[in-house]
Amino acid sequence: MTARLLLAGAAILSVAVLQTSCKTVAPTQPASMALRYGTVTNPANVSVKVSLSNRAVYVLEGEEPRFVAAIAIGTPSDPTPTGSFRAFNKLPRKRSGTYGFYVKGDEIIPGKRSGLPSGYTYVGYPMPWWVEFKSGYGFHAGAVWPMPRTHGCLRLHRTIAQEFFNLVNAGTPIHIAQTQPEDATVGKNVPRPTDYDQPDHPRSVLITDAPMDRTSEILF
Repeated sequence: MTARLLLAGAAILSVAVLQTSCKTVAPTQPASMALRYGTVTNPANVSVKVSLSNRAVYVLEGEEPRFVAAIAIGTPSDPTPTGSFRAFNKLPRKRSGTYGFYVKGDEIIPGKRSGLPSGYTYVGYPMPWWVEFKSGYGFHAGAVWPMPRTHGCLRLHRTIAQEFFNLVNAGTPIHIAQTQPEDATVGKNVPRPTDYDQPDHPRSVLITDAPMDRTSEILF
């Protein structure tokens, strides 16, 4: 009887170990959402490249990478523009002029500005650390999904959007293409956010200054 009990116990333990080893483990969030290679010494020599296929942005000083990060890109119906541009209209506290909320007292309803009902106030969706490269299109903080998700803008993780904003000046060249040479080198190990599908903070928070003042803490 003792031998049978021992064999049965071993079998149960083996099944438990097997079941544990087969569990799906949630991906771990990288410690930092950007790769950094030294510091910029000549801001006038900075340029930006974007690879849509790799969903990555490369900030270069001359030919040398300085900052590499993942981005969210536009959907096929609202694609991110490709071509050569220059940064302009940098706004640390930008809100969308198209998508946002209708606000009346405690009532907060998502909607487009063009459909604002009578008696409501429009408050745009938060887009802090805005760096525009084409009229209506820019880089800004937001959820970085692993598939095309935006209306054409390029989102950076909320913890690094300000850093990108500070690296890019008005007039900085920006080249956006399907691929970039850096995809095969520094672009191979871009940190990929895993918190993109976490729920937004409540609408009552998103219409306040919190997303601008505490960008790295607020989910949107």
